[in-house]
Amino acid sequence: MKTQSTRRTFLKTTAASGVMLGTGLGMPSLSRAASRPVVTHGVQSGDVSAHSAMVWSRSDRAAKMHLELDTVESFKDPLKLAPTNALPNTDFAAKRLLEQLPADQEIFYRIQFEDLNDVNGLSEPVIGRFRTGPMSKRSVRFVWSGDTAGQGWGIDVARGGMKTYATMAQHKPDFFIHSGDTVYSDGPMKEEVPLADGSIWKNIVTPEKSKVAETLNEFRGQWKYNLLDENLKAFNAEVPTFFQWDDHEVVNNWSSSKDLLNDARYSEKNVGVLAARAGRAFHEMTPISYTPAEPGRVYRKVPYGPLVDVFFLDLRSYRGANGASMESELSDAARILGATQLAWLKRELAASRATWKVIACDMPIGLIVWDNWKEKSGAEAVANGDHGSPKGRELEFANLLHFIKAAEIENVVWLTADVHYTAAHYYNPNNAAFQEFNGFWEFVTGPIHAGTFGPNGLDKTFGPEVKFMKAPKEGQFNLPPSDGLQFFGIVDVDGASEHLTVRLMDSANNELYRQTLEPVGKI
Repeated sequence: MKTQSTRRTFLKTTAASGVMLGTGLGMPSLSRAASRPVVTHGVQSGDVSAHSAMVWSRSDRAAKMHLELDTVESFKDPLKLAPTNALPNTDFAAKRLLEQLPADQEIFYRIQFEDLNDVNGLSEPVIGRFRTGPMSKRSVRFVWSGDTAGQGWGIDVARGGMKTYATMAQHKPDFFIHSGDTVYSDGPMKEEVPLADGSIWKNIVTPEKSKVAETLNEFRGQWKYNLLDENLKAFNAEVPTFFQWDDHEVVNNWSSSKDLLNDARYSEKNVGVLAARAGRAFHEMTPISYTPAEPGRVYRKVPYGPLVDVFFLDLRSYRGANGASMESELSDAARILGATQLAWLKRELAASRATWKVIACDMPIGLIVWDNWKEKSGAEAVANGDHGSPKGRELEFANLLHFIKAAEIENVVWLTADVHYTAAHYYNPNNAAFQEFNGFWEFVTGPIHAGTFGPNGLDKTFGPEVKFMKAPKEGQFNLPPSDGLQFFGIVDVDGASEHLTVRLMDSANNELYRQTLEPVGKI
């Protein structure tokens, strides 16, 4: 617990930023419980840095979201912020940017909703917490994974729900990186799924999860479904999540060329319309940062002290058509990052003074992911499977990797998910068709709670070497979470040595692989 003087400094600093001090919320004793608002899906925090954070919650009706802050869980003398409206246009969800927070401080926040039609109608309060990033070189721990509630594997309460979230929480990370496929909008749930051992997987099912998502409310319903899981709600209250997205937030393998004309599940055939609705739901239902100049933007940097900068990429929003380009010259059709995002990433990497530059990429670089997996054709990710000099989407990554080498940017580590198994890859220029880059590590993990697949083939363009891999046996695919092949990763950066250690873990908390990296040019 922090000292009283530290707490007073926090109160003074935050009040100076325009936050209003108050004596706490009114008591709901005059309002019957049945008429009071309800916090429907818990609380979340995200994009936490040394001095700022986003917090989120949702009411069951039009309401004011009251938010109180303190440095102690008792809320003995809390700060009361001006209320934020939760209205029908955001499905009664609301989020709030907190600024001018003290660094390296545990912050408790308490959210309560006030009925807009009844000032005495107050919800039960819900409490969350997070720790702001440090300004000094203290040790940092975070976890990452991807793929939640996919391939028909939803919340089976009798089997413990989405247990990987509970396992990750045991490690008390500073934050969690969700590497994409945060929801499965194209993955309807069935109430019962027979398993190979003769037992039955029994899903919670909601109307929105009984069909593919097409309307805005159906896309919102994908998020509300996941937040029915008690493990996830408890995790969200304790651990900030830094979100990025991939394809299943919209539809499998989506790009501008996605053709839904022959998919009888969809009455809305325009993938651009679906992506717009999905993107709005993504930003409404998560504590992701809001960028006024580009409200739907996902790529961003989140600094977490002098040891770690995290760069979140978006390989989905700015890509050309899947499988459309095998050109040897870069064109708009061949892009997957897009010119603006690529320029931003180069600029921010060069400007970073953090010891470790962690690139959170929603798809792996060298693993071959086919747009048409049955015919093994068309690039869905970066690699195109020809093992030669860079072509198509590989050109942007060749350009980026060469820039990192030429600019002498050290200590870059890539984290990703997407392929539903876990692996450690070292990209070795000595074994690559394209060699103008410094060797680097890419760590792959997931799913959190979805079907397990893999492994995928490797494209030799950038010389990836498999240092570790755990996946289903040959001929096995879409294995249920009950088979135990659910994965996440832990990253520890030591405050004294500045070494970065990656551990690949399974949902039962078994350590499968460990790699420690020493920083170059530090200490």
